[in-house]
Amino acid sequence: MKKSRTKSRATTVGVVDEEVLAYTAGDDAALDEALVEADCLATAAHVTMLSKIPVRPPLFTATERKEVLSELSRMVAAARRGQFGISLADQDVHMAVERELTARLGALGRKVHSARSRNDLVATDIRLYAKGELLDAVTEAAALADALLDMARANALVPMVGRTHMQPAMPSSVGVWASAHAESLLDDVVLLVTAYDLNDQSPMGSAAGYGVPMPIDRRMVADLLGFSRPIHNVLHAGNTRGKIESVILGALGQVMLSLSRFAQDLMLFTMPEFGYFTLPAGFCTGSSIMPQKRNPDVLELIRARAAKVLALGPLAAEIVRASASGYNRDVQETKPLLMEGLRLTRSTLWILMRMVPGIRVNREALAAGFKPEVYATDRALELVGEGMPFRDAYDYVKAHLAELKSMDPSAAVKLKTHEGAPAGLNLGALAGRVRHAVAFAEDERLAFETAKQRLLGGR
Repeated sequence: MKKSRTKSRATTVGVVDEEVLAYTAGDDAALDEALVEADCLATAAHVTMLSKIPVRPPLFTATERKEVLSELSRMVAAARRGQFGISLADQDVHMAVERELTARLGALGRKVHSARSRNDLVATDIRLYAKGELLDAVTEAAALADALLDMARANALVPMVGRTHMQPAMPSSVGVWASAHAESLLDDVVLLVTAYDLNDQSPMGSAAGYGVPMPIDRRMVADLLGFSRPIHNVLHAGNTRGKIESVILGALGQVMLSLSRFAQDLMLFTMPEFGYFTLPAGFCTGSSIMPQKRNPDVLELIRARAAKVLALGPLAAEIVRASASGYNRDVQETKPLLMEGLRLTRSTLWILMRMVPGIRVNREALAAGFKPEVYATDRALELVGEGMPFRDAYDYVKAHLAELKSMDPSAAVKLKTHEGAPAGLNLGALAGRVRHAVAFAEDERLAFETAKQRLLGGR
């Protein structure tokens, strides 16, 4: 076997074999482009705190702090324009930011890493990134739930055959069907908010997982970054890497589970054999050979992408399952999983937000689905109301299904008035949950954006 020639490359943290550098850096240089703003914010908060701790001489004077924050603000603006580069020699966003600060500010740039590690810095960056992404996911899930409630409201008492085992079962309505999917999403929002709350803690100041022999103020950093609190135990702060990603991915997986079931329903009920609904033409694709085709590719991809997101959470957990306490490089592999899960979930919410308002409800096809046997349970319960024991009523109806031919689906739907049934839907209460979710996301986003603007001087 021919030996390969080894080359080394100088990095901020030492000279590393080029192939080793490429292997260990992985996709960080590309992935970390999404973390530039977070890294600059974390650095700004850290330097601000260092400028205020009671040491002499001060680590950063007020003037020096302003110089550093000014450069960080410039880097954020450059990143937003797509003009901030991260090289393989940098290895990651943290070293790229430090390199840029050092190139422009000399000794000041070389001081910013005092009392911190890349361990607590990357953990903070990921939480800042996830904070904004989760708020957007909450807003988008609530918006999709609202679109489904609009559909339910417009078709509240339109009869639709309810199914069990995919077979005709009992009279139901489009209102029940659409609002069921809305309520499922609103339950998922609860999980997103729970994941958000767990994520809303600052690891900064835990350094490599064991604290530092300096009087740093971790709560000040948490407040500056808009976190609700610092993670208390410094070792635990590092140990949450991978685990918090798994929690967030678990919540995202539940969203995708709801969306996949909705997509499957739509594929079934838009088949010509059913024709209950018609998808908007712009959300269907054609065939390369069959001119007549209108394929539900979007819905099919939702099923596949739901499977991917559902697999990411357990994968993140499995990566950290056997890790000992303290930092292990394994957790680097959970970062792309989190980013991919957020991307797939948010893009799916977005496409369905646009699709749902264009779905057409075909009332004639829905009515045609009502065969006599659909009314069997309703008729049995009607007989119970007249005094017949249920099991006798059950046997009687089973033997006399032909008597149900004259039943009216609209009348059957209107008889179900209890809570959550076709004529007992409290769509207003569900709409209130939508408003609450939107208000939560707006309030948290405003507080987060305000903290960021204050930190970088309103730039």
